[in-house]
Amino acid sequence: MRNNVSAANRLHIALLGRRNSGKSSLINALTGQDTALVSDTPGTTTDPVQKAMEIHGIGPCLFIDTPGFDDEGALGSMRIERTLKATAKTDIALLLCQPDMEEELPWIALLEEKNIPVVLILNKTDLPGDAQAAAKRIEEVSGKRPLLVSARRREGIEEIRQAIIEKLPSDFGEQTILGDLVSEGDLVLLVMPQDTQAPKGRLILPQVQTLRELLDRRCLAMSCTTDQLPATLQALSRAPKLIITDSQVFKTVYEQKPEESLLTSFSVLFAAYKGDIHYYTASASVIARLTPASRVLIAEACTHAPLSEDIGRVKLPRLLRQRVGEALQVDLVAGADFPQDLTPYDLVIQCGACMFNRKHVLTRIEQARKQGVAMTNYGIAIAYLSGILDKISISST
Repeated sequence: MRNNVSAANRLHIALLGRRNSGKSSLINALTGQDTALVSDTPGTTTDPVQKAMEIHGIGPCLFIDTPGFDDEGALGSMRIERTLKATAKTDIALLLCQPDMEEELPWIALLEEKNIPVVLILNKTDLPGDAQAAAKRIEEVSGKRPLLVSARRREGIEEIRQAIIEKLPSDFGEQTILGDLVSEGDLVLLVMPQDTQAPKGRLILPQVQTLRELLDRRCLAMSCTTDQLPATLQALSRAPKLIITDSQVFKTVYEQKPEESLLTSFSVLFAAYKGDIHYYTASASVIARLTPASRVLIAEACTHAPLSEDIGRVKLPRLLRQRVGEALQVDLVAGADFPQDLTPYDLVIQCGACMFNRKHVLTRIEQARKQGVAMTNYGIAIAYLSGILDKISISST
C-alpha cells in the first residue's frame, strides 16, 4: 500500500503562518480528516503535527502543521524554534498570509534562502471583507499572488493541489538507492551481520529498502551474515556483480570478495540517495588531518537507547581515536538536534539518515558547506579509515 511508504520517502509539505491563521483547519481540509486540533484560541498548535497522506497527482506526502511564528513569551520562542527546525526537512511550504505581511516577509526570505518553494495562501475568504483587495495588497508587498482559500468551506483546495504539483522539485522521486550499479538479472549479495543493533526478528530499514529495490529491478538477490560469506560465495554458480555489506565489516568483506565483484555498503548507498556523495567523499580526506586537539561531531538521525557496540557512539569514535589519538573529542547529537554553529568542529559525520528525507540531509550539508566545515557519513568515513575508499563502488542516482 502506498500509505505504508516510509515518512522519509514522502514529499514534506509544511504549513506556516501566524497563530489562528487557519493552518490546522487547512491541513484538515487538505487531508479530508480531522488531523489537527482546531480552535479559535491562538496558539492551540504547540508542536508540529504530522499527517501522512496520498494525494492524486502528487503521491505520498507528509503534511506538517506548525505552531504560529508570531508566538510570544519564553514558550512561544521555543515553539517558533520548532517551526524553524521543521523547515530543515520541508520540500514545499504553504504560507498563510495576512495583508500587512509584516510577519510573513522574513519567513518568505528564509524559505527562499533555503531554496524551499513557497505557495502563498490567503485563508478565511468566507469571512466578511474584500478578499480580492487583501490579495492585491499581499501581491504588492511580496511580489507573489496568493491563492484565495476558505478551509472551512473547502474552497481553493484544488488550486493548492495544482500549485504543489507545479512547485515539485524537478528531481523529486527520481533518486534510487542503487543508481547505475545494477541492471536486470544481475546477481547481488547482501552481507548483513545480525549484531546487537539489529532488531530481533526484523531487518533494519536500509536493508529492507535496498532489498525491495533489487526485487523491483528484477535482480537476483542473495543474503548472508558475515561469518557465512565464504560458504555463500562457494555455493554460488558465479561471482556476484555487486556485494552490499554493512560498513562495520567493510574490510572483512573486501578481503574475502571475488576480485570481479563490486563492493559497497548500505550507508554508502544512502550517502548518495539522501545526501551529496561528492561532498561526503571529498570531506573524508579531512580525517588524515585530524589531530588529538581536533573535534568531531557525529550526527544520528534516529534516537535510540545506547547499545554496547553502537556504531555511532562506540565503534566509530573508537576507530577515529585509534587513528588520531585518545584525546580526540567526539560529540554526538541525535534526532532533529543539530548545532546551528558547526565551526567548532573539524568534521561532521552523518549516519545513513534512513529516517530523514533527502531535503533534511541536504539542508545539513549546505549548512556545513556554508560554514566551511567538512561533512561525510558513516560508510564513507569507515571506508576511508579501512583504507578502501578508492576501491568501493559509489552509485550515481
